[in-house]
Amino acid sequence: MCTDAMLLTEVEPRLNPLTPATYRIVARRVETGDVVTLSLEPTSGPSPFSFRPGQFNMLTSFGVGEVAISISSAPGAPGPVEHTVRDVGAVTHSLCSAEIGSIVGVRGPFGTDWGVDGLDDKDVVIVAGGIGLAPLRGAISYLVDKPGRTGRVYVLVGAREPDQITFPDDLKRWERDGAVVKVTVDVPDVRWWGAIGVVTTLLHTVDFDPARTVSLVCGPEIMMRFTVRGLVDLGVPLRAIRVSLERNMQCGIGWCGHCQLGPLLICRDGPVFDYSEALEKLISERER
Repeated sequence: MCTDAMLLTEVEPRLNPLTPATYRIVARRVETGDVVTLSLEPTSGPSPFSFRPGQFNMLTSFGVGEVAISISSAPGAPGPVEHTVRDVGAVTHSLCSAEIGSIVGVRGPFGTDWGVDGLDDKDVVIVAGGIGLAPLRGAISYLVDKPGRTGRVYVLVGAREPDQITFPDDLKRWERDGAVVKVTVDVPDVRWWGAIGVVTTLLHTVDFDPARTVSLVCGPEIMMRFTVRGLVDLGVPLRAIRVSLERNMQCGIGWCGHCQLGPLLICRDGPVFDYSEALEKLISERER
């Protein structure tokens, strides 16, 4: 018996999970000296995927290679889907240098998410280091914009220097819309009048209820470890802390094994994990 579903499969075969769809860069915004946000639209038809805050795509610069990049726009936001890329290697350099109108490949979305649904009555403490704000951006917008929330949203951001602070317009909007936003830098310049120091110093400047708090943390792994310890010292349960990892993800679907971390495959089991003592031991191991 031939069903409509069978006919649809024959007419529109599902892409191999390793085959990228083609997207066009319709806008690009320079965030810092080495960070660019790309706005992508499919070359034909509507966007074929929905996503959750914290998930990532594999972006292809054709002829150069492929790299895992978090989706930095919010689910359901109007307009193109955004990815924020830091220029740190051959593929990311090619993506950051790509002009409007260039074609790139997109596979995904992949991985776990921040789990922001169901946090309406929770205080949410978001701690970001540097480019780590990009994977958190969609979650923050979701939480700030969601009607009926009774919990507070705290956005704590650390950057090495003032000119490395990403998404300054978003930071202002989130604060205007009710979030508590604080930013610190390691190395100030003559124009900086804000806080100075590592991002963990901001934990003591905000008033949240540890017993009803969930924390979302993203940044360099050493920063995340110290942030977790600071949150636990303030009374936040370890099980209420979530972190995002990125270690050498190359296929996005758990086939190649390059992102293996102990018993985990980061692309399949992460990138967002509930923190635990076992996870701390694993990420204390140097990346190979």
